[in-house]
Amino acid sequence: MILVQRARSLGRSLARRRPWKSARKGAQEGVPEEAHKGAGESAQETARETTGQEASPETGQEASREGAREGARKLSRERALQRARDRVWDTGRTLGRPFALALFEGDADPPAARRLTFKVPRRLRALVPFTSYSAVQAADLLLAFILYGMMLSESLDWNHAAGRAHAANPAIPGPVPEIFLYLSTIGVSLPVALRDRWPLAAWRIAAVLSPLVVWVTATVGRTEPPYPVMGIVMYLLVLYSVAVRCERRITMAVWVLTVLALWIVHPDSMFLASIIASVAVLFGYNVRARRTATSRLAEEERRSRQAEGAQAVLEERARIARELHDVVAHHMSVIAIQAEAVPLKAAGDAAQLEAGLAEIRGLSLEAIAQLRQVLGVLRDPQGRTDTAPQPGLDRIDELVSNARAAGLAVVVKRSGSLGGQSQAVELSAYRIVQESLSNVMRHAPGATVAVEITRRGDELRLRVANGPGTGPREASGGAGQGLVGMRERAALLGGTLEAGPTGGGGFEVRATLPITERESA
Repeated sequence: MILVQRARSLGRSLARRRPWKSARKGAQEGVPEEAHKGAGESAQETARETTGQEASPETGQEASREGAREGARKLSRERALQRARDRVWDTGRTLGRPFALALFEGDADPPAARRLTFKVPRRLRALVPFTSYSAVQAADLLLAFILYGMMLSESLDWNHAAGRAHAANPAIPGPVPEIFLYLSTIGVSLPVALRDRWPLAAWRIAAVLSPLVVWVTATVGRTEPPYPVMGIVMYLLVLYSVAVRCERRITMAVWVLTVLALWIVHPDSMFLASIIASVAVLFGYNVRARRTATSRLAEEERRSRQAEGAQAVLEERARIARELHDVVAHHMSVIAIQAEAVPLKAAGDAAQLEAGLAEIRGLSLEAIAQLRQVLGVLRDPQGRTDTAPQPGLDRIDELVSNARAAGLAVVVKRSGSLGGQSQAVELSAYRIVQESLSNVMRHAPGATVAVEITRRGDELRLRVANGPGTGPREASGGAGQGLVGMRERAALLGGTLEAGPTGGGGFEVRATLPITERESA
């Protein structure tokens, strides 16, 4: 018996000293250790109270697991409830944000630029909080003054009539203090004066003082519904200004508050009054939408002009790059070849050496002149495209003589009427022949070149073909921009250009340019 009791005592001790097992299981299920421990102990106590005996180790472990599951379910319910509360709070904050902007935090867009804008005289700048005013603002000030006078006169008449009626019958409410009359008059006129510069502030003033206007009208004016004509005009103008100058959610909040106030003040007239207020809001929103669309269209046009300007700049840069490449590549190639050939050709003859150097000097001066002509476009403040006559077909012979001086055997063949073409066609034809001869000088020195210039109908056809070179090829570090430039020149005129090797180690360039007649002066 003693052994049995000691065994039971040892089992209870082990069960009590192993909370780490239930804690580890609770951590895996997302339940704190204390929840498992408390739930397990409470379950063990419940089992002891029910049976009136000490629970066995197995019973204690089962109770501990059951308590852990109950704690996990309770924690899951609490988390779901917290998520629901967060969703409700976020929804309420989203719905309440427009009203907070309309009543306290929001602001209107700046007024649009107007033509009829005048500066405040210096003598009056100390009396007004702004330095300029527009015709609309002046009209609002005049209208506010008129509404002030009309409302004050009518409210005083109401008050005097209420005083006489109260004297005749004490049961009828008497007049109200005059301070309320002046405050209601200010509530009708001040928002109109402020609506153009600060429309949202004007609506807030109207929202604060309108209950006083309605109370004065209902008390001493005794009209149904209790809306004076001056107050209706004021509020519709303010609603229009808010719809024009404020964002959509603020406008919707103002409209909802207006309809709610109309329902509270006078439910019988709420339907008609809501329609009138809605018309003012929709009209203002339509004006805002049209202004926004107009401003976006103007912005798109501005961006389109900028893109067109950038495209024109890129095209002009490409044109200048082509001109510079053609001028520099051709002349520098000829100069380099002649500088190498002249000493060999002279063979100590001073006269031939002097003639060769003079020819090199002439080519250098011609290259400098053409470079100045190209760069003059960039220096011209008026943006003129030409500062000197451009080369044309009449200067093909100069290219041929330079190529012959560089060691090429050039044969030129012309057919058809080559005069009367436009300057763009002649310049492109000249540059294509120039670049073709420059390529032959660099890649096939000493070769035989055939240049054919033919006019057939409305087309000018060019053909530059060369055979294999007889001298060493020049080491080229370029990127092959010459052929690209020739193709671009032909494409700009609506023509075509084909270039490629021929049989026997030669190369051929064929171009077809549509002819446009030269414009008469």
